[in-house]
Amino acid sequence: MNIIEILLISLALASDAFAISICYGLSLNDNTLKKCLIVGFSFGIFQALMPMLGYFLGDTFNHLIRSIDHFVAFSLLLFIGGKMIYETKHKEENEYSDLNLKSLIILSIATSIDALTFGIAYRFAYNTNMLYTFTIIGIVTFILCTIGVKIASFFGMKYKNISQFIGGIVLILFGFKILLEHLFLI
Repeated sequence: MNIIEILLISLALASDAFAISICYGLSLNDNTLKKCLIVGFSFGIFQALMPMLGYFLGDTFNHLIRSIDHFVAFSLLLFIGGKMIYETKHKEENEYSDLNLKSLIILSIATSIDALTFGIAYRFAYNTNMLYTFTIIGIVTFILCTIGVKIASFFGMKYKNISQFIGGIVLILFGFKILLEHLFLI
């Protein structure tokens, strides 16, 4: 996986957290740098750790599904991407105005479940550069969420769903890429 692919995956996986960080930013009376960094760090650390956990879980099951690994990776990415796209049109509006550290951690875990599943898919599809890839995912998420909180007060809810929709499309495209690489040895 090259750096462009890693960055695209990072952007796709960070899209949920970015959307939530915008909601958080809109609920704050004062978007101080400290608050922006706390939100960015919380989302970023979970986006880096959850795929690592998935990667190791994938290693446990690797011997069982080696012959169908590309179908597993494709299915997981298709599911995650489809879920993200579906949620842009069918998600109820949530209130994040009373967030505290506990709520922020819960949101960070919830938005990183997709990253956990990606870690499993990554184990089957690539099995290389795990630490490098997952660190970049965490850093990209940290940067996007920190910025998301800060810019929320300037742009409002207008662009909340577009990043999640694009993220879903990117994951689906990567799923097809993995499937085609393994089926046709591209």
